[in-house]
Amino acid sequence: MTYHFRQALLSMRGNLTATFATLTTMTLTLLMLGSVLLLTLNVNRTLAQMESQVEVAAFLGPGADGTLLLRRVRAFPQVRSAKIVTSAQALDEMTRDYPYVREAAQLAGNPFPDTLRMRVGRVEDSRTVAAAVSTLAGVDDVEYGAGYVDQTVRTLTAVRGAAYALVGLLLLGTLFNILNAVRVAMYARRSEISVMRLLGATRGFIRMPHVIEGVLLGLSASVLALALLTPTYLELSSRVRLFAPVFPVVRDLQSLVPILGGVGLLGVLMGLIGSLFASRRYLRELE
Repeated sequence: MTYHFRQALLSMRGNLTATFATLTTMTLTLLMLGSVLLLTLNVNRTLAQMESQVEVAAFLGPGADGTLLLRRVRAFPQVRSAKIVTSAQALDEMTRDYPYVREAAQLAGNPFPDTLRMRVGRVEDSRTVAAAVSTLAGVDDVEYGAGYVDQTVRTLTAVRGAAYALVGLLLLGTLFNILNAVRVAMYARRSEISVMRLLGATRGFIRMPHVIEGVLLGLSASVLALALLTPTYLELSSRVRLFAPVFPVVRDLQSLVPILGGVGLLGVLMGLIGSLFASRRYLRELE
C-alpha cells in the first residue's frame, strides 16, 4: 500500500497542470453543489413557513349553504384544513386591527360576507384550489394572494432549476478532468506499466495508484470546498438574520451537518468512481 500511495503522489506531482485543473474543477463543483443544497434547504423552510400562513379565502354569496360547501372543499386532496368564518366573526377580526371599522359598520351595515377559509398542503396548490372553489355554486369570489404566491413559486423554481443545471455541467466537467488526469498519468507510465504486465502484475495492482490519486483529489477538493463553504454560509446567514429576520434561515447543526457531510462524501466518491472508470478504460488502450 505504501508503494501505491507513493506512486499516486509522484503522479500528482509529475502532472501538476492536470492535477490543479481537476482539483479546481472538483472544488468549484462541490462549492456549487453545497450552495445549491443549502439554498434548497432554506427555500424549503421558507415555503413551509408560507404554507402555514397562506390561505385561500372564498367569499360566499347571500343564501349560500356554508355547511355543504365546507364539506365539499374538505374533500379536495390539496386542502389541509378549512373553516367557515361568519360575517360577524370577520367584522370582529377587522375591528381588533382597525377599531373605526365598527363605527362604519354601524352606519352602513356589515360589509363582510361569510367566508370559507382554506389552508393548502403546498403553496403551489393555492392556484389549483382557488380555481376549483371558484366554480362551486354559492361562491362569489376567491382570493389567495396570487400577486405574491405565484411570483414567489415561479422565482424559487427558476432559481433551483438554474442552480441544478449549473451543478450538472460542473459534474460533467469534473469527470472529464479526472479522465484526462488519469489518462495523462497512465500514458506517462506506459513503459513501466508494460514491464509490470510482463512481470505478471494484475490489473488491480496497476490501477491502484491511479484510484488512490482520484480519491486523494476528491478528498482534497472536499476539504477545500467545506473550508470555504461553511464559514461563508454561517456569515451570510447571520447577516440575513440581522437585516431580514422575517426569513427563516437554517443554522441548526441537525440540518446542516447531513448536507455538509454529504458534500464531502460526494467529493470522495466522485474521485473514486472517476478514477476507477478512467484507469479501467485507458489500461485497456495501453494493452
